[in-house]
Amino acid sequence: MADENNTEVQAVAAAPEGGAGAGAGEAPRGRGARGGRGGGGGDRGRGGRDGGRGRRDDRRNNNEDGGEELIEKLVHINRVSKTVKGGKRFGFAALVVVGDGKGRVGFGHGKAREVPEAISKATAAAKKHMVRVPLKEGRTLHHDGDGHFGAGRVTVRSAPQGTGIIAGGPMRAVFESLGVHDVVTKSIGTSNPYNMIRATFEALGSQTSPKAVAQRRGKKIADLLGRGHGADAQTAAAEAAAVTE
Repeated sequence: MADENNTEVQAVAAAPEGGAGAGAGEAPRGRGARGGRGGGGGDRGRGGRDGGRGRRDDRRNNNEDGGEELIEKLVHINRVSKTVKGGKRFGFAALVVVGDGKGRVGFGHGKAREVPEAISKATAAAKKHMVRVPLKEGRTLHHDGDGHFGAGRVTVRSAPQGTGIIAGGPMRAVFESLGVHDVVTKSIGTSNPYNMIRATFEALGSQTSPKAVAQRRGKKIADLLGRGHGADAQTAAAEAAAVTE
């Protein structure tokens, strides 16, 4: 009888311990499962983010490789300094002109501690601010124009075929990148390349084509060319057919 009582007491005493052990055993499994889900989600999250970055880089590289070829001209590079505590900190400033040779051109300015990095920044800025300029027969401007910025004043004039680019310094880089083959220019005032470039772009921004004027006024291109040049209807029609932009 005493043995039976002792057996029952031991069984009752062992039951809580077993239950606690089972609970303890289930809790780690639960944490393990949650940890596994968390770990799996973390792995998927990290993989997704890493994969996303890789895809974005691939798209960016594809755009750069598949884009059109641009003409890059380094116009001016200057060493600049900044006075700080303990001395001077030197850097470089670059002015770059970028164009596609088909009527689009832009310029940019960049600063960095090294020359290649400054040129890269200026090139990226130029690509972001490219403008479209209508060209006559794809070789010259449609009409004369003036531009000024600060103390710089420039004049640009259309020229017949075979004239070439009569321009110097920064202005030549702009027209070569733009795709102009015949033009006559004159710069009056400052020789600062930054002011000359901005004045040149102001003159180019005022360029309009007969096609745009005809659309704005609701007329035909042949009517505008015949009236302005004093040509007959047949000649005006032929010139209007040759206007592409």
